[in-house]
Amino acid sequence: MLTLSTRHQIIIALSLLLLMITTRGNHFASLQHLPSASWAVFLLAGLYLRPVWVFPALLALAGSLDYAAITWGGVSNFCASPAYPMLLPAYGSLWLAGRWYAKQYHAHWSTLMPASLAILLGATVCELFSSGGFYFLSGRFADPTLTEFGARFIQYFPGSLQSLLFYVAIAAVIHLLLVSIHSITTKHNRTEG
Repeated sequence: MLTLSTRHQIIIALSLLLLMITTRGNHFASLQHLPSASWAVFLLAGLYLRPVWVFPALLALAGSLDYAAITWGGVSNFCASPAYPMLLPAYGSLWLAGRWYAKQYHAHWSTLMPASLAILLGATVCELFSSGGFYFLSGRFADPTLTEFGARFIQYFPGSLQSLLFYVAIAAVIHLLLVSIHSITTKHNRTEG
Protein backbone atom coordinates (compact mmCIF):
# COMPACT_ATOMS: atom_id res chain seq x y z
CA MET A 1 0.00 0.00 0.00
CA LEU A 2 1.23 3.47 -0.85
CA THR A 3 1.44 5.79 2.13
CA LEU A 4 3.06 9.21 2.13
CA SER A 5 3.82 11.77 4.80
CA THR A 6 1.61 14.84 5.07
CA ARG A 7 4.52 16.96 3.82
CA HIS A 8 4.90 14.84 0.68
CA GLN A 9 1.15 14.92 0.07
CA ILE A 10 1.14 18.72 0.28
CA ILE A 11 3.99 18.95 -2.24
CA ILE A 12 2.18 16.58 -4.59
CA ALA A 13 -1.12 18.44 -4.16
CA LEU A 14 0.47 21.78 -5.01
CA SER A 15 2.17 20.22 -8.05
CA LEU A 16 -1.10 18.73 -9.26
CA LEU A 17 -2.94 22.03 -8.78
CA LEU A 18 -0.29 23.88 -10.76
CA LEU A 19 -0.43 21.22 -13.48
CA MET A 20 -4.20 21.53 -13.83
CA ILE A 21 -4.13 25.32 -13.81
CA THR A 22 -1.48 25.49 -16.53
CA THR A 23 -2.90 22.84 -18.85
CA ARG A 24 -6.69 22.71 -18.44
CA GLY A 25 -8.02 23.03 -21.95
CA ASN A 26 -5.22 25.41 -22.89
CA HIS A 27 -7.31 28.15 -21.24
CA PHE A 28 -4.40 30.05 -19.78
CA ALA A 29 -0.68 29.35 -20.09
CA SER A 30 -0.65 26.85 -22.92
CA LEU A 31 3.01 25.93 -22.49
CA GLN A 32 3.32 25.24 -26.20
CA HIS A 33 -0.10 23.54 -26.21
CA LEU A 34 0.48 20.70 -23.78
CA PRO A 35 -2.55 18.42 -23.58
CA SER A 36 -4.87 18.88 -20.64
CA ALA A 37 -3.64 17.09 -17.54
CA SER A 38 -7.06 16.98 -15.86
CA TRP A 39 -7.49 13.23 -16.23
CA ALA A 40 -4.02 12.57 -14.86
CA VAL A 41 -4.53 15.04 -12.01
CA PHE A 42 -7.62 13.18 -10.79
CA LEU A 43 -5.96 9.76 -11.15
CA LEU A 44 -2.76 10.87 -9.40
CA ALA A 45 -4.70 12.67 -6.67
CA GLY A 46 -6.56 9.44 -5.96
CA LEU A 47 -3.26 7.60 -5.83
CA TYR A 48 -1.18 9.96 -3.70
CA LEU A 49 -3.53 12.15 -1.65
CA ARG A 50 -5.46 10.57 1.23
CA PRO A 51 -8.00 13.25 2.27
CA VAL A 52 -11.38 12.64 0.62
CA TRP A 53 -12.08 16.39 0.40
CA VAL A 54 -9.39 16.61 -2.30
CA PHE A 55 -11.81 15.21 -4.88
CA PRO A 56 -14.52 17.90 -4.52
CA ALA A 57 -11.80 20.55 -4.25
CA LEU A 58 -10.36 19.43 -7.61
CA LEU A 59 -13.85 19.42 -9.14
CA ALA A 60 -14.36 22.98 -7.89
CA LEU A 61 -11.00 24.02 -9.35
CA ALA A 62 -11.81 22.46 -12.74
CA GLY A 63 -15.23 24.13 -12.81
CA SER A 64 -13.75 27.47 -11.76
CA LEU A 65 -11.09 27.28 -14.45
CA ASP A 66 -13.70 26.49 -17.09
CA TYR A 67 -15.96 29.31 -15.87
CA ALA A 68 -13.10 31.82 -15.89
CA ALA A 69 -11.97 30.69 -19.33
CA ILE A 70 -15.46 31.08 -20.79
CA THR A 71 -16.32 34.30 -18.94
CA TRP A 72 -13.05 36.20 -19.22
CA GLY A 73 -10.72 34.15 -21.40
CA GLY A 74 -12.67 34.14 -24.63
CA VAL A 75 -12.95 30.34 -24.73
CA SER A 76 -16.03 28.95 -26.50
CA ASN A 77 -18.89 27.81 -24.27
CA PHE A 78 -19.66 24.86 -26.58
CA CYS A 79 -18.86 22.31 -23.86
CA ALA A 80 -20.87 24.14 -21.20
CA SER A 81 -24.10 22.24 -21.57
CA PRO A 82 -26.61 20.21 -19.54
CA ALA A 83 -24.04 17.37 -19.80
CA TYR A 84 -21.39 19.25 -17.77
CA PRO A 85 -22.38 17.50 -14.48
CA MET A 86 -21.31 14.20 -16.09
CA LEU A 87 -17.76 15.28 -15.32
CA LEU A 88 -18.47 14.33 -11.68
CA PRO A 89 -18.70 10.56 -12.37
CA ALA A 90 -16.12 10.85 -15.17
CA TYR A 91 -13.43 12.35 -12.94
CA GLY A 92 -14.66 10.25 -10.04
CA SER A 93 -13.83 7.09 -11.96
CA LEU A 94 -10.22 8.24 -12.36
CA TRP A 95 -9.94 9.29 -8.73
CA LEU A 96 -11.36 5.95 -7.56
CA ALA A 97 -9.00 4.08 -9.91
CA GLY A 98 -6.08 5.91 -8.29
CA ARG A 99 -7.39 5.09 -4.79
CA TRP A 100 -7.80 1.44 -5.71
CA TYR A 101 -4.28 1.26 -7.11
CA ALA A 102 -2.83 2.91 -3.98
CA LYS A 103 -4.05 -0.15 -2.05
CA GLN A 104 -2.45 -2.52 -4.59
CA TYR A 105 0.85 -0.65 -4.84
CA HIS A 106 4.14 -2.21 -3.82
CA ALA A 107 7.65 -1.30 -4.92
CA HIS A 108 8.14 -4.19 -7.35
CA TRP A 109 7.73 -4.78 -11.09
CA SER A 110 4.59 -6.82 -10.46
CA THR A 111 2.84 -3.55 -9.58
CA LEU A 112 2.65 -2.74 -13.30
CA MET A 113 -0.32 -5.07 -13.87
CA PRO A 114 -2.65 -3.44 -11.32
CA ALA A 115 -1.38 0.01 -12.39
CA SER A 116 -2.24 -0.75 -16.02
CA LEU A 117 -5.64 -2.09 -15.02
CA ALA A 118 -6.41 0.99 -12.91
CA ILE A 119 -5.36 3.38 -15.67
CA LEU A 120 -7.20 1.60 -18.47
CA LEU A 121 -10.40 0.94 -16.55
CA GLY A 122 -10.48 4.42 -15.00
CA ALA A 123 -9.85 6.08 -18.37
CA THR A 124 -12.45 3.97 -20.17
CA VAL A 125 -15.17 4.71 -17.63
CA CYS A 126 -14.17 8.39 -17.62
CA GLU A 127 -14.47 8.58 -21.41
CA LEU A 128 -17.85 6.84 -21.34
CA PHE A 129 -19.21 9.36 -18.82
CA SER A 130 -17.60 12.49 -20.25
CA SER A 131 -17.96 11.87 -23.98
CA GLY A 132 -21.11 9.78 -23.65
CA GLY A 133 -22.69 12.36 -21.39
CA PHE A 134 -21.79 15.15 -23.79
CA TYR A 135 -22.96 13.23 -26.84
CA PHE A 136 -26.30 12.11 -25.39
CA LEU A 137 -27.17 14.93 -22.97
CA SER A 138 -25.67 18.16 -24.32
CA GLY A 139 -28.32 18.79 -26.96
CA ARG A 140 -25.55 19.52 -29.47
CA PHE A 141 -26.21 16.39 -31.57
CA ALA A 142 -29.40 15.69 -33.46
CA ASP A 143 -30.70 12.14 -33.00
CA PRO A 144 -27.76 10.58 -31.11
CA THR A 145 -27.31 6.83 -31.57
CA LEU A 146 -25.19 4.19 -29.88
CA THR A 147 -23.59 3.36 -33.22
CA GLU A 148 -22.47 6.93 -33.81
CA PHE A 149 -21.29 7.22 -30.21
CA GLY A 150 -19.27 4.02 -30.65
CA ALA A 151 -17.55 5.52 -33.68
CA ARG A 152 -16.85 8.75 -31.79
CA PHE A 153 -15.52 6.76 -28.82
CA ILE A 154 -13.10 4.89 -31.09
CA GLN A 155 -12.05 8.17 -32.68
CA TYR A 156 -11.47 10.26 -29.53
CA PHE A 157 -10.57 7.81 -26.74
CA PRO A 158 -7.04 7.00 -27.99
CA GLY A 159 -6.06 10.69 -27.86
CA SER A 160 -7.48 11.09 -24.37
CA LEU A 161 -5.72 7.94 -23.20
CA GLN A 162 -2.47 9.11 -24.78
CA SER A 163 -2.64 12.42 -22.88
CA LEU A 164 -3.33 10.57 -19.62
CA LEU A 165 -0.44 8.17 -20.21
CA PHE A 166 1.91 11.06 -21.05
CA TYR A 167 1.45 12.63 -17.61
CA VAL A 168 1.27 9.33 -15.72
CA ALA A 169 4.56 8.25 -17.33
CA ILE A 170 6.21 11.49 -16.18
CA ALA A 171 4.81 10.97 -12.67
CA ALA A 172 6.05 7.35 -12.67
CA VAL A 173 9.58 8.42 -13.64
CA ILE A 174 9.60 11.06 -10.89
CA HIS A 175 8.21 8.52 -8.43
CA LEU A 176 10.86 5.92 -9.30
CA LEU A 177 13.62 8.50 -9.12
CA LEU A 178 12.53 9.69 -5.66
CA VAL A 179 12.08 6.12 -4.37
CA SER A 180 15.59 5.26 -5.63
CA ILE A 181 17.11 8.35 -4.01
CA HIS A 182 15.32 7.55 -0.74
CA SER A 183 16.53 3.94 -0.86
CA ILE A 184 20.14 4.95 -1.51
CA THR A 185 20.03 7.58 1.23
CA THR A 186 18.52 5.11 3.70
CA LYS A 187 21.19 2.47 2.94
CA HIS A 188 23.94 5.08 3.20
CA ASN A 189 22.64 6.29 6.58
CA ARG A 190 22.46 2.72 7.90
CA THR A 191 26.05 1.95 6.92
CA GLU A 192 27.29 5.13 8.58
CA GLY A 193 25.17 4.68 11.70
